[in-house]
Amino acid sequence: MSNPVLSLKGLHREYDVGEGRKLTVLKGVDLTVMPGELVGLVGPSGSGKSSLLHAVGLLEAIVEEGAAKKKTATHAVVEELRIDGGDFSKANDEARTQARLHKIGFVYQFHHLLAEYTALGNVAIPQRILGRSARDADARATELLTALGLAGRLEHLPAQLSGGEQQRVAVARALANAPKLLLADEPTGNLDPGTSQQVFEALKAIIKAQGVGALIATHNLQLATHMDRVVRLEDGKLVEVAPAAL
Repeated sequence: MSNPVLSLKGLHREYDVGEGRKLTVLKGVDLTVMPGELVGLVGPSGSGKSSLLHAVGLLEAIVEEGAAKKKTATHAVVEELRIDGGDFSKANDEARTQARLHKIGFVYQFHHLLAEYTALGNVAIPQRILGRSARDADARATELLTALGLAGRLEHLPAQLSGGEQQRVAVARALANAPKLLLADEPTGNLDPGTSQQVFEALKAIIKAQGVGALIATHNLQLATHMDRVVRLEDGKLVEVAPAAL
C-alpha cells in the first residue's frame, strides 16, 4: 500500500487581531492525502481554508507542538507535518523553500502567468530555475500542455488565451517540476460554470495519470462532488463529508 503524500496531525493556527485579542482559526486539524487522490476542501469564507493551505504549503514558519511553549500568532503549530515522507514539523526557511520547489505545486484562483512569455515559456521557467536544460524543460512543458488540451496553444501569449486556457497553463506550471502534492485555492473560482468543469476534468485526469496527491479548496460544491473525498472545515476542525451529500 502506498504511503501518504501528506500526513498532517494537530495543526493549530491563530491570528493576532489587536488589543491583545487572538482569533483561533484551526484547532487541531488532522488530514492525510494519498498519491493520485483528489481531496476537496470546503467551508464558508473565513473558516480557515486558505490558512490550512498556507501551512501545508510551507508558506509560513512551522513550530512543532512539543517545542512550542505557547501557540503564537506568527506561526502555524503542528504535532506532525510530513510531505512525501519528509518531516517538516520544524522545518527552517531553507528546507521549506526546497520543499516548495521540489515537492509542492500551487494553483490559485488567478493564474498569475508572466504576460511576456508564451504558454510554453511559462511552464518551462520553473524547470529552468531548478537547472533543467532548455530542451528538457520545453519537452516537459509540451507534454503537460498537450495533456491539458493545449497542444495548439504552445506559442500563444497569455493575452491570446481564454480564461480557461490560461488556468490550464497555470495547472501545467504547477506540475512542471513533478511535485508529489498539489495545493489549489479556488482554482476554477474565476471561471464560468462550463469552463470550470472543463478545467477541473483536465486537472483531475492529469493528477490521476501522474499520481499526484491534491488538496483543492473550493466553494463550488458541484465540483466537489466529483472528487475522491471531501472534508469540511467546521469550527476549526475537519469533518469528512460524503460527496453525494453536498
